[in-house]
Amino acid sequence: MSTHICLWSGPRNVSTALMYAFDQRSDTRCSDEPLYAHYLSVSEAGHPGRDEVLAAQDNDGARVVREVVLAPTAEPLHFQKHMAHHLVQLDLGFLSHTRNVLLVRDPAEVAVTLSVQVPNPTMRDIGMERQVELLVDLESRGQDVPVLDARELLLDPEGVLRELCVRLSIPWDASMLSWPAGARKCDGVWAKHWYQNVHRSTGFGAHRPKTEPIPASLRPLIDQCRPLYDTLHARAIRART
Repeated sequence: MSTHICLWSGPRNVSTALMYAFDQRSDTRCSDEPLYAHYLSVSEAGHPGRDEVLAAQDNDGARVVREVVLAPTAEPLHFQKHMAHHLVQLDLGFLSHTRNVLLVRDPAEVAVTLSVQVPNPTMRDIGMERQVELLVDLESRGQDVPVLDARELLLDPEGVLRELCVRLSIPWDASMLSWPAGARKCDGVWAKHWYQNVHRSTGFGAHRPKTEPIPASLRPLIDQCRPLYDTLHARAIRART
């Protein structure tokens, strides 16, 4: 019986590094944003490589849930990196059959970084409102939902990941702390547009606060996201140091 672990992240949140950490485990299969093409097919989102994603992935979200998200795997664990805002026009009943984790990051850091690939990002692009809705929904289903914060994870990868494993009732595996540089088989076809930095990495990098000025055009979006982030951050697993 496979345990399906769904990470519901926002963009530019070290989610790919977290997927690589799980991909190091011998007991885990990883899937990279299996609902991405579904999201693009039902939205007007103009993402880099849009046509290539739509051609490479199944566009039918309900079928993806049946045949990927909930499908049995040879490995005991199936870790799936998802973007929270990809959950559109779908019956969310499947979430009762998955273990769910939220990953957040300070909205100022998200907005500035995301705007490089997605000019003029919106609340939908950030996905934080969807994450708060998910938290409420999942807790109403009686689930204990681990929340990760990118800063806390980078400050103490081992401590945060150990606690995550406890919360997920899976064994700790020290191999999660490092990986070889380069692309991985689990990468989606969009990797060339988004994963340049993580492909150069061999583990979780040190947390480095953003120092560049925040464009005035992004400030209203950041201010709108701030209370949502505070709600999620208050529940996040903390670094030990």
